[in-house]
Amino acid sequence: MKLLVDSGSTKADWIAIDDNGKVLFTTQTLGLNPEVLDKTEIIHRLDEKFDISHNKNKATNLFFYGAGCGTDRMKNFLTKVFEEYFTHATVSVHEDTYAAVYATTPKAHQAIVCILGTGSNCSYFDGIVLHQKVQSLGYIAMDDCSGNRFGRHLLRGFSFNKMPKALAKEFQEEYNLDPDYIKNNLYKLPNPNAYLATFAKFLIKHKETDFCKKFIYSEMEDFVENYIKQFDNYKQIPVHFVGSIAFYLVDELKEVLTKHGITIGNVLRRPIDGLIAYHVMNK
Repeated sequence: MKLLVDSGSTKADWIAIDDNGKVLFTTQTLGLNPEVLDKTEIIHRLDEKFDISHNKNKATNLFFYGAGCGTDRMKNFLTKVFEEYFTHATVSVHEDTYAAVYATTPKAHQAIVCILGTGSNCSYFDGIVLHQKVQSLGYIAMDDCSGNRFGRHLLRGFSFNKMPKALAKEFQEEYNLDPDYIKNNLYKLPNPNAYLATFAKFLIKHKETDFCKKFIYSEMEDFVENYIKQFDNYKQIPVHFVGSIAFYLVDELKEVLTKHGITIGNVLRRPIDGLIAYHVMNK
């Protein structure tokens, strides 16, 4: 049994398949980002799901693609945790961009592949190897055009009384905006980046308002300048996207990319289904 996992900071999609690609079960855990979680919390999140804990000794391979796995230190840490938990499995840990590449990019094709979800990322795939010019410094310093960045903008806009009154009233009705509650989520509980990203749903819902539009377009411009334009050939090859932010703001994304002479390629909400085909073909 092979376990395929696509994990962001908010959630992780799991699919178990046999050697022929038949789906044995699917499930979802909370995100397993090693940058913000310790070993105890990761194991707790695995144990919470019966399908995972009940079948952990049946797994022969674990292919994990995750946010926060862009450095050798984090890959090695997570590999060790999984090897201790899935005792009979060969474990392979990759950063989440590889899942995005395998799901969006035909074999041997070149592309720039981006992730816009809870966090953000951008890489160049030359048809064989994935190239990154910048290593992420995490959600506080980077993550342009991500869910957590939009959440930060909304909280600041509300707290500084910059949000229009009608929008602020609805914002208050939808979220717990007690300062102590917010600070507890940001500074004491796991996954503060995922907590911030929960507010992005509100921004998407109200994307036609001037208040939300300014954040959407300014963040997209920053993402183009800081991420996509790292690569000199950004106008010559398609730029693919994976993630809920890209998926639900695809029209705005197309508008910004077209303005910069960039060709938008595939836009997927989740790459997990594409991983099945990839791993069956490369078994």
